[in-house]
Amino acid sequence: KKTGGYNTGMEILHEDDDFIVVNKPPLVASIPGTWKDSSPADNLVDLLAPVYGKVWIVHRLDKGTSGVILFARNAAAHRTLSILFESHLVRKVYHALVCGVPPCQEHVARHLLRQDVGHAHRTAVDHLGGKSAVTRFRVLERFSSHALLQAVPETGRTHQVRAHASALGFPLLADKLYGALPTTLINHPAFHAWSLSFTFEGQPCSFTAPYPPDFQNALDALRTAGGS
Repeated sequence: KKTGGYNTGMEILHEDDDFIVVNKPPLVASIPGTWKDSSPADNLVDLLAPVYGKVWIVHRLDKGTSGVILFARNAAAHRTLSILFESHLVRKVYHALVCGVPPCQEHVARHLLRQDVGHAHRTAVDHLGGKSAVTRFRVLERFSSHALLQAVPETGRTHQVRAHASALGFPLLADKLYGALPTTLINHPAFHAWSLSFTFEGQPCSFTAPYPPDFQNALDALRTAGGS
């Protein structure tokens, strides 16, 4: 493991001839051109370029989301990895701080979802016209009025975990787009891509990313205030 030496806090979790695995900091875009206020240094592709040259985009994380993200280093690896993602052969595990305390230890959300709804481009539950979406939630810690959840999406809808958590009545902390109340604990949705696991050319691969400081600070504050 080594750090890339960038002011953004980007950390290189793994690198080889075929792909790079990065611990993405929050509030840094995954790819260029996705945010009007982005400068060339505000996305991972451009931050990686001085050291690694061209990288191929395999999947994305929202700007506010931190954690494990993978980039291919050549066209052949890009094809292989893209097929793995498209075929749902990559296990993605997310951690989220949510508002409210779920009563059950585990729950499978199956709300049908419709993407790009309204001016805010939300993903909304639509029981008639939505597409199938499945997210497996598990409570990791409970606090007085919040919880730390693990979320494992079995489908890949935009904002799937955020929309499902909100539909269950437990929006992500600071996720105003999906109904969370204002908070001073963190300034973006408390959502972290914890791990990626897959098999690449016969070799099992698994990568885990530690929480960024703001997520860890919010978690510590909830532990201090509410116990577990």
